[in-house]
Amino acid sequence: MPDNPISDMTAIERALVALRRSQQRRNLARHAERRGEHEGGERLPDAVLELLDAVESAADRGESLTVTDAAGALGVDQPRSSRLAAQALDAGLLRREADQSDGRRSLLALTDDGRAALARVHDTRHRAIAEAIAHWPTEDQDAFARLLPRFVQDFAALTERDRSQAGSPPSPQAHSDPGPASTF
Repeated sequence: MPDNPISDMTAIERALVALRRSQQRRNLARHAERRGEHEGGERLPDAVLELLDAVESAADRGESLTVTDAAGALGVDQPRSSRLAAQALDAGLLRREADQSDGRRSLLALTDDGRAALARVHDTRHRAIAEAIAHWPTEDQDAFARLLPRFVQDFAALTERDRSQAGSPPSPQAHSDPGPASTF
């Protein structure tokens, strides 16, 4: 650890806050528009896209989410998750599927339109990330690609331990793949 770990932690914390703010879809959309790129389709609220990201991450792990699971992954209450799911269902981005192991539960699944919407969002994010680090030396780009997902995974594990110690149910997000598609 460098000489002043407190200032290093402050710098990391400030960078994470700034990153979270800059990763809001409206900021990325404005950036894409300035560059003459258009995402196409209807503009959806950031929270709906976060829900689609959560459903996609679960599917990538071979899992499915219920509305309640999605609430945990998004850090919102169940009624808010239900409203977000309704918006995505109405927009044709998600569909409900019967849970084969428990007929009382319905699972959220991406539709082809939902996958296409996420592909456009991922493409926008990837272009913005590539542009932001284009001037970095290759070694720094490689280190960043290796260390940021590691940090995200370790931070998720830390917060999951806190949740389990508080008696909260595990969050599906704790098992998230910190790979490029779900990091931002």
